[in-house]
Amino acid sequence: MSGARTPVGSTEGEAAKQTVTISFAGFNRAWAAWIGDRLERRGLRVVYQRWDSPAEVPLVDLLRGLKLAEGRILVIVSEWYFQLGPRSREEWNEALEEVVAPDPSRFAAVSVTTASVPPAAAVLAPVELINMGADEAERRLLDRLGLPSDPVPERAAARRAPRFPASMPEVWGQVPRRNTRFTGRESLLNEAYHLLQNASSGAGVVTFHGMSGVGKTQLAAEYVYRFNSEYDVVWWVNSESRATYRRLLAELAPRLGLNTGQEYGERLRAVRDALRRGDPHARWLLILDGADEPDQIWDMVPTGPGHVIITSRNPEWSEHNSMLLPVPVYERFESVAFLRRRAPRLSEPEADQLAEALEDLPLLLDQTAGWLNDSDLSVEEYIGLLEGGVDQDVVKVSADFPLAFQTAWSILLNKLRETVPESVDLLRLCTFFAPGFIPVRLLREMRSDDLPEQIAGLLDDPLLWNKAINQLRQYSVVRLESHEATGDEGTSSGDSVYLHRMVHQIVHKDMPEGDREEFVDVVRRALVAADPRRPTDTRLWPGYAEIVPHLKYADVLNSRDPGVQGLVLNCLRYMYFSGEYAAGIKLGGRALEAWRRLLGESHPRIWELSFHYVNVLRATGEYARTEALNRAAVEYLREERGPQDLDHLRAASGLAADLRGLGRYDEALELNRWVLTAYKELLGDQDSRTLNARNNVAVSLRLLGAYGEALDLDRQVMEARRTALKGRHPWTLDSQISYATDLRLLGRYGEAESVQAQSVRENRITMGETNPQTLKAEYNLALCHYRNGDRGQAGKLLTSVLERGERVMGETHPWTLMFGCAQSCFARENGDIDQARELSEAIVARYELMFAEGHPFIAGARANQALILRNVGEREHSHVLIEQALAEMTQAVGPDHPWTLGSAVNTSALRNLIGDTEGAAALSRDTVTRAAGTLGRTHPLTLSARIAHAADLRGLRERRQAEKVEQEALSDLEATLGRQHVHTISARSRNRPYWDFEPQTT
Repeated sequence: MSGARTPVGSTEGEAAKQTVTISFAGFNRAWAAWIGDRLERRGLRVVYQRWDSPAEVPLVDLLRGLKLAEGRILVIVSEWYFQLGPRSREEWNEALEEVVAPDPSRFAAVSVTTASVPPAAAVLAPVELINMGADEAERRLLDRLGLPSDPVPERAAARRAPRFPASMPEVWGQVPRRNTRFTGRESLLNEAYHLLQNASSGAGVVTFHGMSGVGKTQLAAEYVYRFNSEYDVVWWVNSESRATYRRLLAELAPRLGLNTGQEYGERLRAVRDALRRGDPHARWLLILDGADEPDQIWDMVPTGPGHVIITSRNPEWSEHNSMLLPVPVYERFESVAFLRRRAPRLSEPEADQLAEALEDLPLLLDQTAGWLNDSDLSVEEYIGLLEGGVDQDVVKVSADFPLAFQTAWSILLNKLRETVPESVDLLRLCTFFAPGFIPVRLLREMRSDDLPEQIAGLLDDPLLWNKAINQLRQYSVVRLESHEATGDEGTSSGDSVYLHRMVHQIVHKDMPEGDREEFVDVVRRALVAADPRRPTDTRLWPGYAEIVPHLKYADVLNSRDPGVQGLVLNCLRYMYFSGEYAAGIKLGGRALEAWRRLLGESHPRIWELSFHYVNVLRATGEYARTEALNRAAVEYLREERGPQDLDHLRAASGLAADLRGLGRYDEALELNRWVLTAYKELLGDQDSRTLNARNNVAVSLRLLGAYGEALDLDRQVMEARRTALKGRHPWTLDSQISYATDLRLLGRYGEAESVQAQSVRENRITMGETNPQTLKAEYNLALCHYRNGDRGQAGKLLTSVLERGERVMGETHPWTLMFGCAQSCFARENGDIDQARELSEAIVARYELMFAEGHPFIAGARANQALILRNVGEREHSHVLIEQALAEMTQAVGPDHPWTLGSAVNTSALRNLIGDTEGAAALSRDTVTRAAGTLGRTHPLTLSARIAHAADLRGLRERRQAEKVEQEALSDLEATLGRQHVHTISARSRNRPYWDFEPQTT
């Protein structure tokens, strides 16, 4: 922050006569901005000059240089101003007496600190601005400068102003304490500020990128404190995993005053929407700390008028709408200045020598200087230890950590063992949680009887706890945070310990085996105690989001404890319901491998785990793989336990789902009906497993084109689930989507749209706007809009659903392909043939990779592709492809299936187009007969076939019969859909109807 600004309402000449140069330490930038704004509003010209104090320049010379500034010099007095360099009090006293005392009228000062400053600073005659309100502070400022305190001009008063620095932003959450030892980085802070201020709305995203230990988090925290006066909302989010990020972002909802329920998804959606709109606050700042995996969260980064700062070791953020700002190690002068402030006993040459040995890495400088200042060890002796190395059997860390860090840490750990051994126990225990914020709250909530003696004593004794924590803090091993309470649970002081990943890894490896076994068992039990135990309840998802990152570090997969295994299963189910499929596949695969080795191939836990793991796999389209896994389970369990065994029935239900995915719908229906009968006999009609089985029968019926039967079953299941599970249970909401889909497929478009609109609202509130189930609900609503003739709403929603589907689930996910299929058909009929063709070709190619030849989805996608080829004039190719698709679809699902009938409608049209009028008429006549038998005479697909047949009759010059068929079809269209419905109007205009293949969820 430097330079001058001409104030509002003053001429250039007046400004030149009334110039004030504000001299301030970077640490006090917010005060400089507020003071400058107060003066500018009163017509003064303000020059901002950040005070720097290079150690090699005499302080007297620096002050003489300051006297060359324009106008009166206003010094913002704080301990920071006098510590830069660093400089001793004696230096300051001598310089102030020599330079300022002879000409005190050139200087004025305000004090923004209660800390002691050099005695000679009294020559500046500072007035205090702290511990008072903004109005009194402004009055004192003006009085010190001899300026009148008249009201400011109306035009100037209306200008947006920086907030008074002593008042916090309206919303402030999760921000670490300010590091009062922060040093240097001025150019990085200023560059970040200008990048964000000059960014257009929605593009204000900067990533601090650099290696571990370089100080990215500290830099972000300092940015917050320096510039927070320009924001109304500042929210810090630990972003090491997608689940944690979503949980912490959702916690912002009540702080913004958003009217939401307790549902996780509703809060998350409301927060992102509020930030995007800038309502209630447009000046917001989010810090996403530790976001090392952009692929996990980039789609969830809010856009809008505010700003986002990301800290990450991953430079790939530059590919995701973020400006990259590399954070290097300290420059040498910064290292020296930091070391001399952290360890005042060090001379400048000693600090320089130590900085070189420690490779200017900020974290290492901080830890080493902290204990070296309390030690009798000289710098030369310490460097000798570094150069001599340590026992490499004791300390083994990742190769990407500097060797100096490995050696220096070993020295520090020995120091901790000698002084406060309890701190080492605490540190080791924390390494069985994930690095970053350690939820020691979970440990303190455990019964003392469940803890090892030394840990129980530590947690039960506040004095011992504080002693251990303070020792770790003193040496910068951990950071202790006292975040204000958020959501329904508060956190008390000391319940959030931050452990850097470099420290985490080296401590974890440097641990006796006995401690390792004891400590990992403690953390496992803490996680089990924190398990909400209801992974289908979206209100409890934040609890799972907090637990999941720690599973790996607590080595839960190698535990034989049933409680720990139950936690793993619940976390896997949470990942399935929340749509975190990639994480679920990783956890499930590793768990299956570990448990087979630990428990044996046929242990009951194996079958339970397999079921949930296969569910996640199937959700991503791995049908052949899941079919093999489930078939093996079904055969083994039937042989060993009998067909009525509940584990066998569950595996058989999963196998039926696999068969549906593979396009084997008749087999799936037969198996689903057998499972339903068995569950009814064993558990009764209203058990949740019986309802799930009835739901699965409906899915198979829908895939077979038996929409009426599916509707009846889905209605039964929906109503039963509302009673048994309540309205916002994920399964109840899914039943509502199925019911609305059945209505639409039966041509009851108005009813379908009404039900589906309500379903979309409920899913957005409960599941969140990016949950796969919400996307499925929105997709069906888009198709309802489309079938009802509202192309505008349909197009917007289809585009949005496809975009989010690709981000959240990936381009090859079965549901993403389903969304893309609809978008391609929409684009074909609404003028974007290039997009339609590009999407269609990609879908066909992906289905050919995903499924075996002969799968109905491949045939359907080819049928859609044929219509695009027709539109671009490739008639012969189009005709060949549609004939192939019709034959394949007939072979796959039979001649009377709606998909076959739809393919036939398109085939007759293309036969007509190439001049085969007799073949077209014969096919459309047969299609009308079959459609009427399968779907009914007034179903929209049957009506389309009748209108198409009338066109084919006209091609044969059978005009009288064509007229009769057409008028009867038009009459039925008007009665069924209405006179003004888009399909009725199109048919009346003699536009030949076409059918779009629509893949269904399996």
